[in-house]
Amino acid sequence: MEREKIVYYYPMQEQREQQNNFFMAMRRRFREEKLTLRYYGEADEFDVAGCAVSPFYYKKRPWKPQMLAEAMENVLRHVEGMTDTWLHPQIAVLLTEAYEGRFLPRRETVQMVAAQLVRQYAAGMIGECGEAAVLLGAPADTDGQMQMTRELLQPYLPKINRLLIFYEEIAETDIWMELGSHLDEYYYEYGLVPQLEPYVTSYGGKSDDLCEEAVLKCGKPRCGGMILDYSGRFRYPKILPGSKAVYIDMMSETEKERLLRRKTPWISYISPLKYLDTIVKSGYDS
Repeated sequence: MEREKIVYYYPMQEQREQQNNFFMAMRRRFREEKLTLRYYGEADEFDVAGCAVSPFYYKKRPWKPQMLAEAMENVLRHVEGMTDTWLHPQIAVLLTEAYEGRFLPRRETVQMVAAQLVRQYAAGMIGECGEAAVLLGAPADTDGQMQMTRELLQPYLPKINRLLIFYEEIAETDIWMELGSHLDEYYYEYGLVPQLEPYVTSYGGKSDDLCEEAVLKCGKPRCGGMILDYSGRFRYPKILPGSKAVYIDMMSETEKERLLRRKTPWISYISPLKYLDTIVKSGYDS
């Protein structure tokens, strides 16, 4: 079976920019803006190829979004086999919304990376604790997130005896009806009844207009084992002192990592972006 390659576009390290500018200047003489691809490492089911992107394509001239998109697409033409892409947020900013969509990973690729994270970092914790908590994101994405969660948890469901699912309440919506087809599979195949918990609204943060900001939080139910988070913002899961858990942030939000470490510094924070960065750094240092 052919292995998929993920081309990861990430910011060039500062110490390499000066060397890169020399080669860019030479290419500029021939009106050719190029990026360089390097293979860094492999996971169980896919390989990762890193492509470092400087904020400037020549001296201190920043990339124009269209020019950068064309250079990134040119990289893909030189990769054989099944290929998908992953963007570091800083590269997405350089591309702007007009071109970012060309390089967003497919759902299958996101799930493949997520499965690697669960297998590598959370499988042992699930087996030890027998627990998992799922923090759903935007209501519009609930169906896709529930389907992905079911597929990610499938190998570990015989070991799970407590499954929490947090969700955002929508007026006049019966969550049991909305999620019924997903929940039935847990019960009929494994005798597991997931515990559905709505996020609670907390007021205490301050927004830019100095008014109190409403924040959705997980509330009182404790979380342990694996915490799988699809939310765009930190939901403050309740983790008791000394308890064991692995936190997988599918959205790769750095602010979540900061808040998690401030509240529960002993909990491991994992994300797709951090995983790809680690592979790139390991390959660069080797």
